[in-house]
Amino acid sequence: MAHRVVQSRIMKLLLTGFEPFGGSTVNPSQRIVDALDGKSIRGLQIVGMVLPVDNQQGPASLLTALVSSSYDGVLSLGEAPRRPVLSIERVGVNLMDYPIPDNSGKTVVDAPIQPGGPAAYFSTLPARAILKRLLEEGIPAELSLSAGSYLCNQVLYTLLHQLARTNSNTPAGFIHLPSLPEQAASSGMSIPSMTFATSLKGIELSIEVISQWLKQGMKDR
Repeated sequence: MAHRVVQSRIMKLLLTGFEPFGGSTVNPSQRIVDALDGKSIRGLQIVGMVLPVDNQQGPASLLTALVSSSYDGVLSLGEAPRRPVLSIERVGVNLMDYPIPDNSGKTVVDAPIQPGGPAAYFSTLPARAILKRLLEEGIPAELSLSAGSYLCNQVLYTLLHQLARTNSNTPAGFIHLPSLPEQAASSGMSIPSMTFATSLKGIELSIEVISQWLKQGMKDR
């Protein structure tokens, strides 16, 4: 008697980062996306994408990726040069107020990301569970209530707005990374930094938590 082989569906996570900006030649989020693209973490296939630091093209590229394929979750990464730990963002706000121009030279001041849109959206990833795992593993981390008002916040808000607008239940969120030691050394200022290995381990652990959380949710359905 032949036995039917049941193949489980491959789960996919869209992992995004940003290109270098602000005069730097490297961005830790880009390096992490490049390192994890195509890999599988606890059964979650990573699809990496590096976004341009551009007022129009950054969010547009993300939206194009969302409609071109189906994902079980989205985790966006970005660099926060003056933060000393991994910052798990909980809120994206409807505001663009750029402290520096984007890579196309554009500056936006006191403008909504989505005119008429909600003031804010909450991340739908298991932020506190991620924080708990990171701290248990000795990775410096925090929960953050402000993703700033630059491209990182713009991408987070745009992502959550699109998912809400389309009634999607795809969980999504954002984690900020400290600068790399080489960036701190070349800045000429006293700014915090985190090694690439530590940041990478932190994101790998975060994805492990997301994978386990997604699988548990599927079991509960």
